[in-house]
Amino acid sequence: MQNDWMKDETLKDIDPYKLEFLQALVFESSNLKKEQLMPFLMAVMKRGKEKNISFSDEEINAIVAVIRKHASPEEIAKIEKVMAMRPKK
Repeated sequence: MQNDWMKDETLKDIDPYKLEFLQALVFESSNLKKEQLMPFLMAVMKRGKEKNISFSDEEINAIVAVIRKHASPEEIAKIEKVMAMRPKK
């Protein structure tokens, strides 16, 4: 997936730095095996906290909706797995 998704009008109100952070993560995680995903996500959360990056539920929902439009079926499956791990409110 290229960074075309970041140009979607739906994301216009999200800080571009946050989107760049996510894009870097997409590339870093693209070759991870299933058992490597959770340690990777934990490291990402730590890095995000260190850089004071957080996402509101609205931002997450908008980002996921846009990424789904631009993702392959395999990428969509990964997104679904990650979203299923999110705590329910």
